Amino acid sequence: MIIKVCGMRDGENIRQVAELGVDWIGMIFWPKSPRNVTMIPTHAGIIPDRAPAVDADSGSVSDCSTTAPLRVGVFVDEMAQNIITRVVNFRLDLVQLHGHETPTIIRNLRRTLDPDIRPGIKFIKAISVSSRDDVATYKDYADCVDYFLFDTKCKTVGGSGQQFDWNVLDAYDGNVPFLLSGGIGPDDAERLKSWFSKDGSPVANKCIGIDLNSRFETEPGLKDVNKLREFIKTIRQ
Repeated sequence: MIIKVCGMRDGENIRQVAELGVDWIGMIFWPKSPRNVTMIPTHAGIIPDRAPAVDADSGSVSDCSTTAPLRVGVFVDEMAQNIITRVVNFRLDLVQLHGHETPTIIRNLRRTLDPDIRPGIKFIKAISVSSRDDVATYKDYADCVDYFLFDTKCKTVGGSGQQFDWNVLDAYDGNVPFLLSGGIGPDDAERLKSWFSKDGSPVANKCIGIDLNSRFETEPGLKDVNKLREFIKTIRQ
């Protein structure tokens, strides 16, 4: 299971969360968010690059090791040039689009970034849901993104701390893997384990991870490391 911790901007807090073994660290680049990142976190290289992995026997080198979390940049209806600039400056591995971006915009971004600027960069499209009909929105993006992220439909753009009824995702019949988001908190570990083990549903085959944010915070942009540690320990048992 991929564990993504989003809404981070403090360098030392990022370092502490990365040491918990999370897979993805999300940074929000949206001026209206209280978690908006306006500059590179105070400690240079606080999210280390994934170093090349060397096979001890053959000496062959693969693309990277898994010793550091991947970096996700979250954008809301942002200009393409601003996204590209942040991909370069923050060495982003994934771009998460959380607004009304069109499939054409996403395809153009990918062509611009890969391979000339950021080879192999991946794209996530967030889908806001409260009903089975909302889930069907994914079909517009199925051929242009690498992942979906299903979040709670609300007045804000994510980070509401509210959950939607996870059962509506039984309506998802696509092939693109997705992450579950929306108000997941410290008390949801056992419920998540049960939900992930549902037999015969898209969850077992297509839901590859979870997105954690506001319910693990002491204040916007600052995560409670102890709560995350206990949650991750439980969810991975």
